[in-house]
Amino acid sequence: MGIFEWIRLIVGSAFLIGGLVIFFTELFGIFHFHYVLNRMHAAAMGDTLGIASCLIGLIIFSGLNFTSLKLLLIIIFLWFASPVSSHVLARLEVATNENLEAHCRVYTDLATLENAVVEEPSQAGAAPGAGSDLPAQEQEQNTKGGALS
Repeated sequence: MGIFEWIRLIVGSAFLIGGLVIFFTELFGIFHFHYVLNRMHAAAMGDTLGIASCLIGLIIFSGLNFTSLKLLLIIIFLWFASPVSSHVLARLEVATNENLEAHCRVYTDLATLENAVVEEPSQAGAAPGAGSDLPAQEQEQNTKGGALS
């Protein structure tokens, strides 16, 4: 094996292993969060980035050929389709959840939201759970690593 093949093997393996790490982090997020929209966000972001990373690793292993082009088109499709489908599912959850106020703040119009954002102090550097929209019981569970719901 020449030096070029070794570099391809190392870089391709790094992308594949990175994708697997992202998938396992996604699984942790899915089981750690308590509210369905938080879980869905972790799943959507992890899937999009993890699949893209693994497919880039496969493109590197494959080299420049027609298969690489197909894999690249799959990555492009997933980068557009995954966020759109997650957004549709999130809108469905918001529209059908009768207890949405128990999990997060609900603003009836955009002007109220903009005023609330301007009036709130910056949360950068705040303690974990500070300024969170979750009820106090869920904040305690999150800070203590509470039980899965």
